[in-house]
Parts: sequence; structure tokens; C-alpha cells
Amino acid sequence: MIFRKATIKDVSIIVKMIADDELGRKRENFQVPLPSEYLKAFEEIDSDKNQNLIVVKDENNEIVGTLQLTFIQYLTYRGGIRAQIEAVRIRSDKRNLGYGKIMFKWAITRAKEKNAHLLQLTTDKKRPQAIQFYKDLGFEQSHEGMKIHFNK
Repeated sequence: MIFRKATIKDVSIIVKMIADDELGRKRENFQVPLPSEYLKAFEEIDSDKNQNLIVVKDENNEIVGTLQLTFIQYLTYRGGIRAQIEAVRIRSDKRNLGYGKIMFKWAITRAKEKNAHLLQLTTDKKRPQAIQFYKDLGFEQSHEGMKIHFNK
């Protein structure tokens, strides 16, 4: 598998993958042409050295997955770096083939290379299979997360 930084040409493919599940269909707006909000967000992500928006290609050179890895510098843990993984998606016709595990192993290695002291993620409680997948990879449910959603 090939891991590379996403380009503007990949944004439509990424959004299509993000929107391709029960929760994604409720919150995303995948259409052609792609709404400009996604392109603006890509430009912000792409210009931030602490953001890694990644696409993953298979042996046929097709994009089969995506993830976003963010490095957060903070003062706790003696000025430590925390890695956050988000928006991990596998193309629907390529799920359950082991790509997700490979992608997470890549992200864990990348976080260690950046000297992060931990890799964290959040997942919706409505995704029990994903939660079990993360546990199988060694993630622990160590904290209780909370959010406030703001309406636009």
C-alpha cells in the first residue's frame, strides 16, 4: 500500500468516502461539484504543518482509504505531543480486507516517529464494530468524551 499526502484532486474522493456510511450521510454533503466548504477546509489543513491528510492507494494504484493525523503540541506531559487520528475511512467496496489495520499501524508508527506520547481517537458510540476494532488494535477506553455541537 502507498500512503501519501492528499492533494486538492483527492478531496472529492475523500469526501465521498467520509459520506459513505449511516452517520456520514447525515452530516456530509457529497455532490458534484463539491461544495466549496470542503475545498476551503482542505486548503487550511494542507497549509498546517501539524496536519497530515493522507490517502492510501492499493496495488492497483486506486485510492482505497483516507485518514487525518493531527499533532497537538501542549504543555502537559512536559511539553508533549499528542497525536489525534480522525476520519479514517475505507472505500465501501474495499472494507473487511485488512486495509484499516494496515492504516492504523502506519499511523501508530508515524506518531512514534514524531515523538508523540500517545495516539488518541474518538468514535461515535453508535459504531460498536469500530469500537471493537480499535480495542483489538490496543486502544483503551480511558476517558469519557463530551462534545457541544453548535448549529450553523
